[in-house]
Amino acid sequence: MKKSLAAVAVLATTSPMVMASSALAHDGATGIVETRMHAMKEMGKAVRSLKGMMEDESSYNAETVRTQAEIIKLHAGEAMNEQFPEGSLQEPTHAKPEIWSDWDRFSDLSSQLETLAGGLELAAKNGLMMGGQGSMMMNGDGHMAGMMGKGAPDLEVLGQMPADGVFTMLVKTCSSCHLEFRARKP
Repeated sequence: MKKSLAAVAVLATTSPMVMASSALAHDGATGIVETRMHAMKEMGKAVRSLKGMMEDESSYNAETVRTQAEIIKLHAGEAMNEQFPEGSLQEPTHAKPEIWSDWDRFSDLSSQLETLAGGLELAAKNGLMMGGQGSMMMNGDGHMAGMMGKGAPDLEVLGQMPADGVFTMLVKTCSSCHLEFRARKP
């Protein structure tokens, strides 16, 4: 009983601090804008965590790759689309109105991201490409040469690839979306 009361006391005293720091972290965003900013921040942290492992084979950990890919997948696809109801441009959003005028493209990119994150989960067991061969396999759009046209390949293909190849495709999908649908921060 004492442990339960102590836990409640800790939550009661720390919750306001956590909420205040969360609001500051998102420049005072509220509602759906705050929710999606939090989701984007979580995906960004996952990508940064993965980036180091993709560049340094000695730090590669397949379980961590799976865990971080799962975080990205959780926030991508339909979950991402739901974070962008029509016209949700309240400050301090960085979303551009083009999201809604080109919804099919935005939705396609969020779907690709979900597929690529799932593919990265599967490819984690494969480790990294040897000798920097990855860049030779990728075309300028971040697609695997000869393996896919528009969009992401299916999970079976992704699951057979080296993890850093799938990661490169995932990051290029993020970059494409940011270039097209995210305003630069002032």
